[in-house]
Amino acid sequence: MTRTGAEGGATVARAGALVLPLALAQFIASYAASNMNVAISTIADDLGTDVTGIQTTITLFTLTMAALMIPGSKLTDIWGRKRCFVIGLLVYAAGALLASVSQGLALLTIGYSLLEGVGSALLIPPIYILITVYFDDLKQRAKWFGVVSGAAGLGSAAGPLIGGLITSYVSWRASFLLQVVVVLYIVFLARRIEDPPLPSTRPAFDLLGAVLSAAGLFLVVYGILQTNTYGWGLSRVWLYVALGVLVLVAYFVHAAARERGGRAPLFSVSLFRNRTSNLGLLTQNVQWLVLQGVFFVISVFLQQERGYSAIQTGLTLVPATVGILLSSAMAQRMASRHPQRLLIRAGFTTTVVGIALLLLLAREDSANWTFWPGLFLMGFGVGTMLTASVNVVQSAWPEDVQGDISGVSRSVSNLGSSLGVAVAGSVLVAATAGGSAPFLTAIVVVGGFAVVGWVAALLLPHQQHPADEATPAR
Repeated sequence: MTRTGAEGGATVARAGALVLPLALAQFIASYAASNMNVAISTIADDLGTDVTGIQTTITLFTLTMAALMIPGSKLTDIWGRKRCFVIGLLVYAAGALLASVSQGLALLTIGYSLLEGVGSALLIPPIYILITVYFDDLKQRAKWFGVVSGAAGLGSAAGPLIGGLITSYVSWRASFLLQVVVVLYIVFLARRIEDPPLPSTRPAFDLLGAVLSAAGLFLVVYGILQTNTYGWGLSRVWLYVALGVLVLVAYFVHAAARERGGRAPLFSVSLFRNRTSNLGLLTQNVQWLVLQGVFFVISVFLQQERGYSAIQTGLTLVPATVGILLSSAMAQRMASRHPQRLLIRAGFTTTVVGIALLLLLAREDSANWTFWPGLFLMGFGVGTMLTASVNVVQSAWPEDVQGDISGVSRSVSNLGSSLGVAVAGSVLVAATAGGSAPFLTAIVVVGGFAVVGWVAALLLPHQQHPADEATPAR
């Protein structure tokens, strides 16, 4: 496939042939992170575990992606984008198949959290790298980024509904089997992707850097997960978090030393010297934290407090799906008319208002419709800024570092999803133990993170025109 520019180039049909498998792959990876929420009680009962056990598997899935996304991105420059994409799909399919036949929490964790997480870490970076490399025209690039980002948001939002339908009328295991079928279909579609030429000199893989970055992220999030057992007081929780921070510091020292010695690290520390990119990464992280955190809290509330089935829970969350669908459909038009930073600000403002409505209207014994206005606005807000945040981050850097920044960007987003479930779950446990209203407290905490994202959006630098924000610059 040839690269597309502002004039001529590949046809829309050929461009669609490239983007379709990429968008489907992003959809299924995001679906996997959210469809489990509506089946928490069902899976826990079937496997003889509890809500905390299933929460842990969900968190470990997104954490595995976050921890391995940067190494996975680096491998695209060594193995090739298409090969890395297909290998990731096959590993993912194997994990989904294993999860579908699991008879205990351990096997579910290996299949879902580990193998699906590793597969996602391999297949997601090539999605964004291929779009950046193939589409020279900034408007076209923004358009296809919008399609893929919309697929990510739709996968997360539609996960509870689709997962609820399948779990209620077939089985939670069938949801994993559906993923296997879809992923194998994506492998079939991917045969038409032409891999862009790799550089003649391929980078060496920084194994120690990969271990340090992955271990650091794992320890930080694992420490937060331990608050379910030990609470937020002085305990081993903070030992894990502190150790994780020290390991991450060790990575940055290691990376700086490799660069001084003329060797390429896993990713350069210079990637965090760009103010626009840093703020964009923060907004990406918070978007997914808020989305997954709210979904988790409401899903647990509906199943444990109201006794809802998987399908009832999924249907209650439909307004968020509708909100993301509408805003994603408008993403291209909005991106061409408004600065990216304005869209991110508007998205966070709408999301904060949505969470405020949840707090004002929804009660333990209130009607289902009281959840809908808040969920719709939250979904619409998140959908509005998904594409804009990706554009801000990816387009802040030239093409020769797209592999590195793509890995960092995807890692930060998935870290947000992981933190969303971990933080929400730990707040629920802590509030219950402390005699507070657990679900109300958890929503307030997640809403606080949304305010942090809104502040970060306010600090994004001004640009003259929407297209200017896609001009690579250091």
